[in-house]
Amino acid sequence: MLPSRPLLHAAVFALTALQALASDTFIAAVYEHAVILPDATGKPVSPDDALALMNKNMDVLEEAIKEAARQGAHIIVTPEDGIYGWLFTRETIYPYLEDIPDPVVNWIPCTDPTRFAPAPVQERLSCMARNNSIYVVANIGDKKPCNSSDPSCPSDGRYQYNTDVVFDPEGKLVARYHKYNLFMAETQFNYPKEPEAVTFETPFGKFGIFTCFDILFREPAVVLVSELQVDSVLFPTAWMNVLPFLTAVEFHSAWAMGMGVNFLAANTHYTRMSMAGSGIYAPDGARTYYYNMKTEDGRLLIAELDSHPRLSPTSPPAVNWSSYASSVERFSPNDDDFGGLIFHDWFTFTDLTKPEGNLTVCQKDLCCHLSYKMAEKREDEVYVLGAFDGLHVVEGQYYLQICTLLKCKSTDPNTCGQPVETAQTKFEMFSLSGTFGTNYVFPEVLYSGVELAPGEFEVLNDGRLISKTRPTKPVVTVTLFGRWYEKDHLKQDPQSPAFP
Repeated sequence: MLPSRPLLHAAVFALTALQALASDTFIAAVYEHAVILPDATGKPVSPDDALALMNKNMDVLEEAIKEAARQGAHIIVTPEDGIYGWLFTRETIYPYLEDIPDPVVNWIPCTDPTRFAPAPVQERLSCMARNNSIYVVANIGDKKPCNSSDPSCPSDGRYQYNTDVVFDPEGKLVARYHKYNLFMAETQFNYPKEPEAVTFETPFGKFGIFTCFDILFREPAVVLVSELQVDSVLFPTAWMNVLPFLTAVEFHSAWAMGMGVNFLAANTHYTRMSMAGSGIYAPDGARTYYYNMKTEDGRLLIAELDSHPRLSPTSPPAVNWSSYASSVERFSPNDDDFGGLIFHDWFTFTDLTKPEGNLTVCQKDLCCHLSYKMAEKREDEVYVLGAFDGLHVVEGQYYLQICTLLKCKSTDPNTCGQPVETAQTKFEMFSLSGTFGTNYVFPEVLYSGVELAPGEFEVLNDGRLISKTRPTKPVVTVTLFGRWYEKDHLKQDPQSPAFP
């Protein structure tokens, strides 16, 4: 018997409503992968040997993808270098590369593997997506032939790119991104001629993608969010942790909060190079994260996210980062300010000598204000308020404005700024602000043991980073990490405090 027309309409409406409801949120997955590395060699291996190693890594990734799909994930991100590692020259990586077409070709490698040049890695990744009905994000190498008609063509007649690919649940290639900001050691790859702002639409929002070192620069990272309005960012990375500001979980969660987007970060796991730390981050904090330097195990993370976080009632308000700090008088002149290095940058510090108080420290145009109260002032731990306003020039050039409350490595002031993982001092409250000249500021709170503090702090629309409740664990650092992109190409002033 056919259903009556009103009943049919009701059924269709209910189904549509269900689909709309389903797309308000989605299940995200990231996999931190302990990469099986090739043997170090000065000569290229055979294509068969290269594929054998890549298949070993893809065997592990496939199990993670199957498990993520079994738990209802709609999309999974795997790490940068996750299929072959990073121990390469330009010549030795060549057998691992495939020619990756532009997604406009509308290609499902799983069902049509011979349409282009042999591409066994793309075929297998496509089948993983198709067989598990899940978006799969992976990082592989792209090769593009060129000749002398192109004045930029390398002498070996090809471009080689560090490349992210995305396959949809049918296995179709829907995104290809060539990493624009290569890290120093990536001599096996070429820089793309122009930055690529790669996006794609899903039933659960608009996605953008970039890789590792890209996060520190305007293009393409900021362009994707501020101009192209993506909801979520996919971030394969091989991130080496640098305390106190640039551990993976700390900085990536701060970037998600500062930019107001979801951020799916999949790191490689290799503790000998301090590579660890993955997470699924929302604008209001980490939904789940993993940081473990004690074992060499991979880890699958799964969490639910809002599809359109800017429309969410919990979406943080727009922030005027200098509003509060510019309106207050300097708390007190400090006769005992001193300098110290943090990751090659010369900060101005002032000591937190009392259990509670209000402090100001300035460097150039940046003044940082701190109000705080400790549960108790310990004799064996020293905390400082620090400011840096200048051009960072080691392992990349980028302009920073940073306000930070941090624990020193020991009671010796000369250790302030050195990496610290643990602390014992608990704070009752803190409020940190600065007279920033940039709108791009990333709020970080790191507890003892390199633990995040989701839900325990917030940023007010006047630019104050404050504790919402009494912090539950000892504080390693509370930081406002500002990036002033327009000043990246300045020449460094020899009189700058960056020169001790």
